[in-house]
Amino acid sequence: MPEISRRTFGGLVGGGAVTAVSAAGAAPAAAASAERPFQARDAGQHGRRRPNFLVILGDDLGWADLSSYGAPHIRTPHLDRLARQGVRFTDAYSGSATCSPTRFSLYTGRYPGRTPGGLAEPIANRTQGLDPEHPTLASLLKKSGYATALIGKWHCGWLPDYSPTRSGWDEFFGNHGGVLEYFSKLGQLGDHDLYEGDAEYQDLRYYTEVLTERAVEYVGRDHGAKPWLLNLNFTTPHWPWLAEGDEATGAEIAAKIRAAKSQADVTKALNHYDGGSVEKYTQMVQSLDAAVGEVLAALRRSGQEENTLVYFASDNGGERWSYLWPLSGEKFVLQEGGIRVPTIVRWPAGIDGRQVSHEPNLSPDWTATFLELGGARPDPAYPLDGTSLAGYLLRGQELPERDLFWRVRANRALRRGDWKYYQDAAKTDHLYNLAADQREQADLAPDKPELLAELKAAWETIANGLLPYPS
Repeated sequence: MPEISRRTFGGLVGGGAVTAVSAAGAAPAAAASAERPFQARDAGQHGRRRPNFLVILGDDLGWADLSSYGAPHIRTPHLDRLARQGVRFTDAYSGSATCSPTRFSLYTGRYPGRTPGGLAEPIANRTQGLDPEHPTLASLLKKSGYATALIGKWHCGWLPDYSPTRSGWDEFFGNHGGVLEYFSKLGQLGDHDLYEGDAEYQDLRYYTEVLTERAVEYVGRDHGAKPWLLNLNFTTPHWPWLAEGDEATGAEIAAKIRAAKSQADVTKALNHYDGGSVEKYTQMVQSLDAAVGEVLAALRRSGQEENTLVYFASDNGGERWSYLWPLSGEKFVLQEGGIRVPTIVRWPAGIDGRQVSHEPNLSPDWTATFLELGGARPDPAYPLDGTSLAGYLLRGQELPERDLFWRVRANRALRRGDWKYYQDAAKTDHLYNLAADQREQADLAPDKPELLAELKAAWETIANGLLPYPS
């Protein structure tokens, strides 16, 4: 297949530089020297202890919303520092274009369409969720001796049938749904949605502050000889568009929720159609950055920083106020802006810093990676769809040619090397070379019909093995 080549590696921009970042983009010479192409530290090094895993998700954070990824107006010094201390991935993708399907893919290591709950885009009622019998990252690491906790947004089902504590996490503090008002904690079903375990919990402070406080306590705790997994899922910068100090606006939204006469009224109140701005969104992203900085400082004080793998990403592409240049599309669609996400990995004991990787990857790959590094085996009855990056990260092993696959009701997409097959909502097929055209403007489908047919057939082969969408 001469048309399809692997991504090439090369340093482009430094953490903190205000430039667009991609394998195809250009960067100022001064910034380019700050990062180097990814290289594993020592192909012959063995005997590392199993790391702790601090897995942090932003919510609806766009690919270029960090200053180290190109945002000209948002300052994210803590995440930029994290990138300088580890590896920044330019071609990393979420498992889907919306919240809960991506979380299914990260928690299970499988395509969302493998499970009934993963077909919801996103989950919005009490009847859908992640089957507690399905193995998860947490349940598999727990069997391997890990302590496990989830703090923040779960969005894989509501009580009484679904909860993190039913799916392998020892501890849970957070919200079950996809969105909540940041102060009252009223959620998308119109009721209170802050829980400690299975019990309601009251705290009227800004939600990002509350989650940060809990995460600081967890990473600073003495876990003894046990390694740990913490999934820290912020709701920032998801709507409603509220920053610290916006209690009055939050109270107005909460009043609308309490007065709602239908689910549509609740959704409208939370969506905050008449609110928000670039400035407000900037505040929210910068508060997320500050929160991550607090958690990382606590990790450093605990003495566990060296052997803790920190993974930071977003659950899908940005929306409304997000800075996505030069990508097209946003949350809900399978164009690059809807699924390409900022992704940073730091592990001082295993990976050198100041590196950039253009290796394409998606959420289920990281599930497979964490399981391998944690010495946990996938359940053979639930085979993973992700490919472990452990050999790539630790030994410099080249990953095999593989397809990255996405399916949502409105779109389909598959990436192979530099090539991407995309079908839009009008059922029109497109073909893009992302190395030359990450903005997806030059449709090469008419020029390369054989390649288009090959990638389309590959997509259909995978899709035929998934559950059908309910009619």
